Amino acid sequence: MLAISDLHVAYGQSEVLHGLNVSVAPGEIVAIMGRNGMGKTTLMKALMGILPARRGSVAMEGTELVALKSYERVAKGLAYVPQGRMIFSTMTVKENIETGLVVSGGKDVPGDIYELFPVLLEMKDRRGGNLSGGQQQQLAIARALATKPKVLLLDEPTEGIQPSIIREMARTLKRIRDERGLSIVVSEQVLSFALDVADRVLVIENGEIVRDDARANVDEAVIAKYLSV
Repeated sequence: MLAISDLHVAYGQSEVLHGLNVSVAPGEIVAIMGRNGMGKTTLMKALMGILPARRGSVAMEGTELVALKSYERVAKGLAYVPQGRMIFSTMTVKENIETGLVVSGGKDVPGDIYELFPVLLEMKDRRGGNLSGGQQQQLAIARALATKPKVLLLDEPTEGIQPSIIREMARTLKRIRDERGLSIVVSEQVLSFALDVADRVLVIENGEIVRDDARANVDEAVIAKYLSV
């Protein structure tokens, strides 16, 4: 579904990603773990076209994305929930989700999005900036799903969210995968969340993938060492 090969990304002369190779199968949830500054957000931004690739390939269902602009990647089926959520705080919940409908040409928020996030239906006329952190995260995911993606990228979705909501989010992401058949790539520092949600856990260290383990084979102690400061 998503194939990243020999991906090099730099800020100016400083290369941050050094030839990453990652493949994501249809319907697979992959967690990319690592400490701050190891390249997780850089990878997400490069996949979305926010940062240019110095070289390498990003292909979705065999279609090369590297030369495409961000909005063109969205139209191809790639959706992104950025770190910090980045919702439109002065717009209502409903209006926020509707911005995702532009790609699909839809007019009304699909009912199945509100089924996934009932709290958003209750608050659909409330301004996004008045929602809690957890509710804003649900809104950002709902907005991304409105584009009808094939691959969903989430950058640090648990940041600033209380533990009970984190567990709920893991269940919701699995439900989204099961019901919609899409692939999910999530960058994360919270190991318990990654183990709850992922089929595969990767570790990024200094811009390179240093671990790639199926969930059943994950050694928590080993992964935790990479996450400790």
